Amino acid sequence: MSALFSPFTLKDVTLRNRIAVPPMCQYSATDGLTNGWHQTHYESIARGGAGLVIVEATGVSPEGRITPGCLGLWDDGQVAGLARIAANIKAAGAVPGIQIGHAGRKASAQRPWEGDDHIPEGDPSGWETISPSAIAFGANLPRVPRAMTIADIDRVKADFVAAARRALDAGFEWLELHFAHGYLGQSFFSVHANGRDDRYGGDLAGRSRFLLETLAAVRAVWPERFPLTARFGVIEFDGRDEETLSESIELTKQFRAGGLDMLNVSVGFSTPDASIPWGSGFLAPIAERVKRETGLPVASSWNIDSPAVAERVVLDGQMDLVMIGRAHLGNPHYAYAAAKALGVDKPSWTLPAPYAHWLERYRAAE
Repeated sequence: MSALFSPFTLKDVTLRNRIAVPPMCQYSATDGLTNGWHQTHYESIARGGAGLVIVEATGVSPEGRITPGCLGLWDDGQVAGLARIAANIKAAGAVPGIQIGHAGRKASAQRPWEGDDHIPEGDPSGWETISPSAIAFGANLPRVPRAMTIADIDRVKADFVAAARRALDAGFEWLELHFAHGYLGQSFFSVHANGRDDRYGGDLAGRSRFLLETLAAVRAVWPERFPLTARFGVIEFDGRDEETLSESIELTKQFRAGGLDMLNVSVGFSTPDASIPWGSGFLAPIAERVKRETGLPVASSWNIDSPAVAERVVLDGQMDLVMIGRAHLGNPHYAYAAAKALGVDKPSWTLPAPYAHWLERYRAAE
């Protein structure tokens, strides 16, 4: 029995295997609305055999989008398109998930193929950015954000709650809070972005407060039967890694106590000066440590496209789920290919019945 292809149950949700498609921004929406591209993209991936498909980072407000092309859940009119996607993911045998977030000081950016930098000041397609403090990210994102007031903080927390309710109305059964990658949640936690001297800054308790309060507010409206998870950058690779990781583990323990069901372990990306040791499965040992010291199930991604590596990190207990992104873009039927590579008997079970029928019928001819 392959560990990667064993079922995984969290709350009342069971995934058919340990392969998850992580959020991958398509930057193709208008006013936060889905269109034909999103429908085609998610339907093609969902029918490929993964256990979980998480829809891309979806803004909880217009200002929370990374780019003007990002999806949104700040308006009831955005629910119907996402509901069609959730239904089609489920029809293909995968569990439909969605990630909601606020881009903070990295918002109001050009789409990657248009520059991947801040939209110029005065351009009507851009907007004001906000963050815990008036500290720019730098590099290609030089705009200095406006420091958030307490009223701003309360408003954004309410936006997360409203987006979570809409995600539930749309039929999603797995919710991920985006607390990573230098966006707003990560910025509150990061010493690179948070210079506040009030209760939302300073020591670990202050820098954790926004994340914990947002989690608590969403937990109050998200059903207990469905997983509530978060993607969080536990390390920055900025020269103070042990301190950051130790603080991240302490915060993750509080996440667990506050009702979080799983952590998607990632990198902080809060500074352009990080020296990230890119390599196959480089976050696996870090994810394992988070899991061991907090008791919380973990997932992770980044350079785990190889079926052998994905199998190993699950078999060794380093991760409970493997987030496999780019490989699914190259081959939406990645799970089928991985099953064949790992010698899983009748790998066509990873596919919908109409596909499996034809593959099994002509299998002997391969």
